[in-house]
Amino acid sequence: MHALDKQDRLILQLLQADGRATYEQIAEQVSLSPSAVLRRVRRLEESGVVDRYVALVRPEAVGLGLTAYLNVRLEKHTETHKRNPMDLFRASIQAWPEVVECSALTGEMDYLLRVVVADMAHYSRFIMDTLLKHPSVQDCKTSFVLDRVKATTAVPV
Repeated sequence: MHALDKQDRLILQLLQADGRATYEQIAEQVSLSPSAVLRRVRRLEESGVVDRYVALVRPEAVGLGLTAYLNVRLEKHTETHKRNPMDLFRASIQAWPEVVECSALTGEMDYLLRVVVADMAHYSRFIMDTLLKHPSVQDCKTSFVLDRVKATTAVPV
């Protein structure tokens, strides 16, 4: 990918604000023709700068009123006949719909999960029946979201 110029960055800002904006609408704001905007957007998509387009759903609007962040520590030792605990965990996490984000960390804990569930009962079932039963999980610590002060999917381009 070549370096992004000022117009590429502005196009990215506009797409992050409204992924359904037309090329004509974007063109008006970046002082380019709609066809030039189309070419730039396609180049940004093909090069992987634009990963995908999605609809952002408010969890509360679909009955998911509780968000938690979980710090997860995995077991460190492995036996030669077992897979690596991190590989097992990474594979399992893909199938857990409650986990909407998972990041590997440096420091005391291995992973940070963002979990979205309906309520405390749903959270308890997830922890007791899924997460803590996973053979690689040694420990977890939870923080519950009281209020979203800032929530954006936009990166500062």
